[in-house]
Amino acid sequence: MATRGSALARAQAASVQGALAGRRLDVELVEVETTGDRIQDELIHRLGKTGAFVRALDERVLDGEVDAAVHSMKDMPTEKPADLVVAGVPERAPAGDVLVTAEGHDIDDLPEGAVVGTSSLRRQAQLLNYREDLQVEPLRGNVDTRIEKLLATHLQREHEARVENDKERQEKKGKTDHDEAFDETADEWFEGLTELERQALGRKVETEYDAIVLAEAGLKRSGLTEKVNYERLPRATFVPAPGQGAIAVTAADSEVIDLLHDKLDHPRTRVETTVERTILAELGGGCIAPVGVHALLQGEHVHVDVQVLATDGSESIKTSRDLPVGNHANAAREFAAALRDRGAGQLVEAAREEAEE
Repeated sequence: MATRGSALARAQAASVQGALAGRRLDVELVEVETTGDRIQDELIHRLGKTGAFVRALDERVLDGEVDAAVHSMKDMPTEKPADLVVAGVPERAPAGDVLVTAEGHDIDDLPEGAVVGTSSLRRQAQLLNYREDLQVEPLRGNVDTRIEKLLATHLQREHEARVENDKERQEKKGKTDHDEAFDETADEWFEGLTELERQALGRKVETEYDAIVLAEAGLKRSGLTEKVNYERLPRATFVPAPGQGAIAVTAADSEVIDLLHDKLDHPRTRVETTVERTILAELGGGCIAPVGVHALLQGEHVHVDVQVLATDGSESIKTSRDLPVGNHANAAREFAAALRDRGAGQLVEAAREEAEE
């Protein structure tokens, strides 16, 4: 199986590998570099809609070099080669976004004009739509790298304060009127830091972030939920990207497709993500427009929330609908057509024109 080489991608591929090992199938993982991995200084929506993190892996599948490829579903373009099939969709992790801060603030606690980091056009638009005073700055890199960029300024300031306190302690040694600002010395404090915090402390600061926005699934799969302060963003206001939190395993060989579908596919997740990606495809959003779609299977219906925004957050079309599970794909297309007529199509087209400038 092909996978990207990032820590998160490897963790996702390892989870698929483990699931198949539990079904007595041996899997070898092959790391493949993608366009998105090579171009680190470009925002994701500027990389286009052709699958900057996907195409190189799927080409290996189509060329017969590997049997399958493991992807984050939200990175996959809705258009794909005819011979390629999403063979397996394992059970989805949490689909929503989280706000990560050094102090554990929620979005309403952030100071006026706070700097929030994200590489996602959707998240940028949603943040500005919710609070137009926020300053949204670009942020790329692996999950741990993004967190290090957030923590760097805060940790460096605290380190400087502790070093200064140590100097004052030495200068006033033996005096009774010296109030200690810290119980620990700078060295003792450093010894108690996690490896992630130590890496952040040594990082060069280019942008001072008050907060960053990440997918909760990425935070969880990276094993960092216990190491950072985060708050879930309200899903009704910050509708997730289509397919967020889900893994897709693509294949082209019919026997491999059947095998992976039998061993990996989670029916509920398959229905929900089919609805989400069908709506995205009909709207034509891809990675170039701020579109959030989240589906939740509830008995005989699939409840769907959709949010389409202007790139600057100044406009937002948001609505919900319950779709019949027995005809969910066609119902999703009809829902998307109605959204286009309500103005969603114009917002998507405006975003596309901006991306092409």
